[in-house]
Amino acid sequence: MSETQNQNAMPASSPDADAEVEAEASKLRRASVADLIAVAEARTRALLGRLERTRIEIRFDLRGKSAGQVRIRPDGRALIRYNLELLKRGGADFIEETIPHEVAHVLAYQCHGPGIRPHGAEWQRIMRMLGAEPTRCHDYDVSGLETRTLHYFDYHCGCMAHRLSSIRHNKVAKGQRYLCKRCGEPLKRGSRSAAS
Repeated sequence: MSETQNQNAMPASSPDADAEVEAEASKLRRASVADLIAVAEARTRALLGRLERTRIEIRFDLRGKSAGQVRIRPDGRALIRYNLELLKRGGADFIEETIPHEVAHVLAYQCHGPGIRPHGAEWQRIMRMLGAEPTRCHDYDVSGLETRTLHYFDYHCGCMAHRLSSIRHNKVAKGQRYLCKRCGEPLKRGSRSAAS
């Protein structure tokens, strides 16, 4: 067998290992929310290794349909946010799929810097090293979860009208500037016809 084939081979599963995994999954299905959070935090910290001690914050405050999210702060510290509702629904699958997914983002950033694609080759390689499939999206049941409804606001420049989402509109209110890709002028609040 070639070295490439050997690297891609999955370890053989034994009946004892399968029974152990099923027993752990069964325990997680019956676990309290506090126990699920404790297991998720422990799994995250174990995958992060020594990196986590001072540089990582873990929260369970993400809402909507996203299972997890990583934010790298300007000082280089990472924030990992997990969706508690999807952790409760997904249990063992969440622990084995979503946690390595988010940890791989942190590790990819630490190893390769900010210039890589979020789900690019570096991230995929780290996912495999963590023993997880490098999939981009989850398949948890998201029925009944609330999602954010975006509102849109009229803006304009010298050449055309623009519509900014409430997220960008709020950033403008805090001082962020957006430039028109066509003419390069800063966008101004209001419709183009009202400004003429």
